[in-house]
Amino acid sequence: MPVTGLPDFPWDRLRPYAERARAHPDGVVDLSVGTPVDPTPPVVRRALADAADAPGYPTVVGVPEVGEAVRAWFERVRGTGPLPGLGVMPTIGSKELVAWLPTLLGLGPGDRVVHPEVAYPTYDVGARLAGAEPVAADATTALGPDTSVGLVWLNTPANPTGRVLGVDHLAKVVAWARERGAVVASDECYADLGWTAEWDPAQGGQRVPSVLDPRVTGGDLTGVLAVCSASKRSNLAGYRAGFLAGDPAVVRRVVEVRRHAGMIVPAPVQAALVASLSEDSHVAEQKERYRARRDVLLPALGAAGLVVEHSEAGLYLWAHRPGTASCWELVEALAALGVLVAPGEFYGPRGAGHVRVALTATDERVRAAAARLRSAGSATTR
Repeated sequence: MPVTGLPDFPWDRLRPYAERARAHPDGVVDLSVGTPVDPTPPVVRRALADAADAPGYPTVVGVPEVGEAVRAWFERVRGTGPLPGLGVMPTIGSKELVAWLPTLLGLGPGDRVVHPEVAYPTYDVGARLAGAEPVAADATTALGPDTSVGLVWLNTPANPTGRVLGVDHLAKVVAWARERGAVVASDECYADLGWTAEWDPAQGGQRVPSVLDPRVTGGDLTGVLAVCSASKRSNLAGYRAGFLAGDPAVVRRVVEVRRHAGMIVPAPVQAALVASLSEDSHVAEQKERYRARRDVLLPALGAAGLVVEHSEAGLYLWAHRPGTASCWELVEALAALGVLVAPGEFYGPRGAGHVRVALTATDERVRAAAARLRSAGSATTR
């Protein structure tokens, strides 16, 4: 039977606004989709090329080097300390894992999958693909004593809002889920990109915490997973390189199902992932590119009358304009300037008054967007 109940693919609705933005005399500035535009680092490209002679089948669980690199990365970069027994599996990017995790865990009718109220839409889609019920909730108190929850999605730093969840919040969710036998999966694809002093080690702040941190888990990985991707941190979106890490028993279950389905990351991509996770300077360099673009866009949005909320980490600015109730009205106004952004409605009803502004455009295009925004703001104040 065909899968039913799926929403229309949201980005199709943006086409008329994209056409209007492309008609701008100076061209479109596309800040709608967070696709990297900067070069893939040479260290990663060399690793891919060196592994290109790959005549045999790769394994679903990945080569040992993937597990070693992931474990070292969590200890060195995420600050978790050693994670003995950590289960690891490479994934074909992170979106496919988000979409299929409920199915891979054996969830279905009668089960509920909880995700944030303003969230990446694939959490909802993944629940529907499994035949489970998606539930949008930011607090476990809203769920009460419900024992039908099989999976709780967290997203920190969040897409689209950039909100970071602290250790205490993460620990409370893990404790709540364990009482009900549910799995907690934290999507942490933007963890390298903390901007405010609180979440940026370069400014003396703390690192964005992982759900695998012993302060969260009590040193017990049972029922806890983290999903990460190299797409944003290393400009590897075209490689489709990510990984799942956490409870080794749950990871083994997922691996076994994926073996039957042939869901395998190509061996050269696994080598590229290892290189990405093992070398930190290219990530720091890319972060500074994004910081510079953020520093240009943030005040320009303010000059145009937009207010940015949260956005303390990640690749996006989450903005609204006071007095503008509809995100589509704001999308249209910005498209008239040749600036294309994502409507907040894509991320749930709670996002309907906001737009998501990506930092993923070239320096020249970001400067062009800022100039147009400032000009529009000046025009409204005259």
